[in-house]
Amino acid sequence: MTRKGSNISLKSYDDIFTTEEKRQETGEHIVMVPVKQIHEFKNHPFKVLDDEDMKKTIDSIREYGVLVPVIIRPDGNGEYEMISGHRRRYASIMAGKQEVPAIIREMDDDTATILMVDSNLQREYILPSERAKAYKMKMEALKHQGKRTDLTSCQVGTRLRADEELAKQTGESARTVQRFVRLNSLIPELLELVDERKIVFNPAVEISYMKPEEQKDFYEAMEIAQTTPSLSQAQRLKKSSQEGTCTAEFIERIMEEEKKNPLNRVVFDSSILKKYFPQQTTAREMEMQILQLLEQWSKKA
Repeated sequence: MTRKGSNISLKSYDDIFTTEEKRQETGEHIVMVPVKQIHEFKNHPFKVLDDEDMKKTIDSIREYGVLVPVIIRPDGNGEYEMISGHRRRYASIMAGKQEVPAIIREMDDDTATILMVDSNLQREYILPSERAKAYKMKMEALKHQGKRTDLTSCQVGTRLRADEELAKQTGESARTVQRFVRLNSLIPELLELVDERKIVFNPAVEISYMKPEEQKDFYEAMEIAQTTPSLSQAQRLKKSSQEGTCTAEFIERIMEEEKKNPLNRVVFDSSILKKYFPQQTTAREMEMQILQLLEQWSKKA
């Protein structure tokens, strides 16, 4: 049960916002800033959705205000760029607030990018496309800071690669980080299908190695056949692309093979289902409970 008065879906930001004592040492203050003077971070990879959590956040802010200040930086034109707090700014506008509490912090582009990504990665659910774009942005920022070597380098030793550093910070393997970044090579239509879970992660990574025009042919073939690729099919398409033999006809033949993953399967977004289950319930546990209830219902019908 949500504690009354808390801003919904906001986690602890101790490492991001610093403590009050630390702010006093650095001369930072929390000030009220008009929401109209704050614009989004350039190429912000995270979506601000009008979902159930947002509605709860709007209600909370309407009644109690913004309890955790946003972080912004001067944009050089008399206004501010949002670093952390896009959802709180949007919810404040929807709640009729004219101002939000903010910490104004001077920082360069790379530092701002890293802080923006870190603050958003604490969210409970992140779309694959959001994670892919965020990882890429942070890795590029780490390289720009001069602390890392090139992404494609296999060098090991005292220097740490950007993907390895990001993996260390996120708790994922460097290979997983690399594979998420690969998703940025998908055409928008296919990346959207990954977000919708109509193409699963591993086949999507393999498809990302295909040329953009080949991906368009693949998208059309998949729509016609009403199937999603298996990992084996995706690997064959990748190999064909690398060999220069990936024609539209070849893609069609692959997608016309025995269908294992029909597009008309029923998929529920976990954010929708979570309101019916205890907070710590896993996706697998939800699935099992739903199937049990359906079984009981079918016996009564």
